[in-house]
Amino acid sequence: MAALGHPRGARYDPEPLGHAEARAAVAAYYADRGLEVDAARVVISASTSESYGWLMKLLCERGDAVLVPAPSYPLLSFLAALEDVTLVTYPIALDGRWRVDLEAIEAAVDAATRAIVIVHPNNPTGSFVTRDEAAGIEAIAARHGLAIVVDEVFGDFAHGELEADRLPSFAGRAGALTFVLSGLSKVTLLPQLKLGWIAISGPEDVATEALARLEVVADTYLSVGTPVQRALPEILAARHAIQGAARARVAGNLAALDAAIGAIEPGSGLRRLPVEGGWYAMIEAPRALDEDAWVERLIEDHAVVVHPGYFFDAEGEGIYVVSLLPEAALFAAAIGRVVGALAGG
Repeated sequence: MAALGHPRGARYDPEPLGHAEARAAVAAYYADRGLEVDAARVVISASTSESYGWLMKLLCERGDAVLVPAPSYPLLSFLAALEDVTLVTYPIALDGRWRVDLEAIEAAVDAATRAIVIVHPNNPTGSFVTRDEAAGIEAIAARHGLAIVVDEVFGDFAHGELEADRLPSFAGRAGALTFVLSGLSKVTLLPQLKLGWIAISGPEDVATEALARLEVVADTYLSVGTPVQRALPEILAARHAIQGAARARVAGNLAALDAAIGAIEPGSGLRRLPVEGGWYAMIEAPRALDEDAWVERLIEDHAVVVHPGYFFDAEGEGIYVVSLLPEAALFAAAIGRVVGALAGG
């Protein structure tokens, strides 16, 4: 992209919270989605992973705890270990649809708890939090003085229109101190550009203090390149075509997965679990072999890689996670081999 080579990017003029035009571009991105985010409450980082690290530094002392969903992305455990933070899981339970177990969150809170992490939509379940669940989480956070950290990197990739009871985003909500994370890795499918952001909201006094303290953390690193910050308005403005292509591929591959399962004899016990967004699908299969054995067999006999569910702290056995991003013809051929093998035992 020519905007990355513009001479404006050659001037080093560091801003700990991010350059003004980059922060304004993030606010405009949310405004385009019908969400109100104050550019002055946006912090630019090098990635969502770095954002997690900064927030753990901000919110936690060594040994403090953060509540995280299960299933969820395994990267969180590595990020927490680097910050000497303990992760305590709460379940995303499958009850016809995926739901957040609010009672489990409440029960998990203790004196060491500092934050509740929500992945929205979740990875790998692809489930969106409902409006009632969001209000419940905010009530718990407010009651116990906790922050809410919401990873919304897949927020643009709902599978069609969300149902009315689903919450599109936590951005701008003020029920508790809230940090919404996203970035170019998923929003524009450009992980190599290394830019993420944190949108802060919540009660005025607490959010203002959090922003000031987070500025100290960001100023210590100054990790985000100037060229990508200066080019961010143009990059985000070009996202629609990229996202449209990604959504079309994901929808096509999800349909191919469903068709492959539908072609299997009834009674096989094989099924695709519910999904509302994101780039992944979960397959549940009868447990003829353990998950590692199946993963090895699929690689050795069928040249296909799937992830075992335990990588994501999925409850139970016989859960496999597949990416929906490969090219359509490649995916259709591969998923046919996967479904045939799993169904055949």
